[in-house]
Amino acid sequence: MSDEEALSPDSKIPFVGRIVGLVLFVGILLLPTPDGMKAEAQRLMAVTALVSTFWLTQAMPLAASSMLPLVLFPILGIQGAEVVSHAYINKEVFLFLGGFMIALGLERWGLHERIALHILRVLGTSPRRVLLGFLIATAFLSMWISNTATALMMVPIGMALVRSWQDIVMREPSTLGGSDRSKTQIRFFGANLVLGIAWAASIGGLMTLVGTVTNVQFQSLWQKLYPHAPRLSAGEWFSAFGPVGVALLLAAWGVLCWGLPKLDDAQLDRSFFSDRLKRLGPPTRAQWQMAVVFVMTAGLWTFRTPLKFGSEPLSPGWEAAMQSFLVNVMGTTTAYAKTAVHDSTVAIGMALLMFLMPTGRNEHGHTQFMMDWPTASKLPWSLVLLIGGGFAIADGLDSSGLAQWASGTFAHVVAGWPLWGVILALAVLSTFFTEFATNVVLVSVMVPVLAPVAVQLHQDPRLLLLPTTIAASFGFMLPIGTPPNAIAFGTGLVPMGHMAKCGALLNLIACVVLTLATVVYLLPLLGIEPGVVPDWASSSVKD
Repeated sequence: MSDEEALSPDSKIPFVGRIVGLVLFVGILLLPTPDGMKAEAQRLMAVTALVSTFWLTQAMPLAASSMLPLVLFPILGIQGAEVVSHAYINKEVFLFLGGFMIALGLERWGLHERIALHILRVLGTSPRRVLLGFLIATAFLSMWISNTATALMMVPIGMALVRSWQDIVMREPSTLGGSDRSKTQIRFFGANLVLGIAWAASIGGLMTLVGTVTNVQFQSLWQKLYPHAPRLSAGEWFSAFGPVGVALLLAAWGVLCWGLPKLDDAQLDRSFFSDRLKRLGPPTRAQWQMAVVFVMTAGLWTFRTPLKFGSEPLSPGWEAAMQSFLVNVMGTTTAYAKTAVHDSTVAIGMALLMFLMPTGRNEHGHTQFMMDWPTASKLPWSLVLLIGGGFAIADGLDSSGLAQWASGTFAHVVAGWPLWGVILALAVLSTFFTEFATNVVLVSVMVPVLAPVAVQLHQDPRLLLLPTTIAASFGFMLPIGTPPNAIAFGTGLVPMGHMAKCGALLNLIACVVLTLATVVYLLPLLGIEPGVVPDWASSSVKD
């Protein structure tokens, strides 16, 4: 079910959204600029209110709403046209494009159906059990490779599973009753499944030090801000936040299972799916080739950087060998070599390889290739604009100083609050901003700003900075909140309203869980004394 189908043609929600969005936009522009806030930050707040309202209510098509920053940023003096346009086409966007092309290849050659049937045969057919299995598998992968790459691998498999169930209803109506109600139930399950994959990718990433660039960025900033402070190793990080991730996975499962219909699966035992696999016959040449492409892509994503647990690498990373080649053989600088390759390099490279791989001849005797442009043109180009709009707002939050102003204001507001209240408020603030800002940008801005705030509040900086960093991965509510969310939304299975409603609930639960974990669990684990500023923190602030 596409996002547009979520609203009926005569729905009044888009009309109300236009009015509300414009009123918010004009109202914020006309308000007096708050003390300490730059004028361009206030104008960015107005644009963000307008765009987010249009997104949530579909006041305009999502792709059209996403292009508003291209016009409003230059006119309102937030960013120039050249700067803001760069947000719409960057390495992250190419990562999405390459990953989606590989997903289209899985679908074109029917490999997705085989994978889905094998998963159903192993997990069984209970929707709740299948959902939990996908959550666990996705979170585990995301602990070691990028959240985006994990979502790009798992979402096509989840979609294939949903389509397999839909095909059963269409081809064998007696199995599931074949009613329209059954089809609606499967669509609802499909929406929750791909949404769960997106959430699990973000949750898995926060559990390990290398699971997301956000955690690595925190570690870098921590060493710079507090050179004499204790370090969190990869093992200590997992000990601290692994339980938080498990709790959030169970919470996400509960949210997604709430209201999930119980499909009539009495006749869908494991043998049923084994029989369907037999009917498909042996894998074709194209399917074997597509499997090789898929595995190679996953492997290159997984092993680009060393997999570490503690100080010992579990496997080497091929990126280091590439950097050495560029410096020693190609004569490039070390600075260039360090940024030469990215996950998008793998995604686009493997997608282009598919255009060159012959896979036999068609009925007309012409050579077929793994990928052709008619298939690739099915890419969700509107999603590219949606992602670009999110990146534009995220860049504006940094350049306009809006994030810094919000962090500084926070310190004045929470002065005198109990410790749990400060942590909860900080988690909510970080969660709200991460729905619109890139996680790494958010941490890069808020951590240096909040570091002296911790000393002002007479607290160990870890009590403020660690929850801020973890909450930066809590963008469960909007497609632009995290790249996995955007990937899930791009499938067309998850309506915007459904993502916002379920995501808002999980955001709230996540903030409460993080607050309780910090106060009850992290304090003794890390040896933090509430109300005491460590010597290494005081000396760093003075310096």
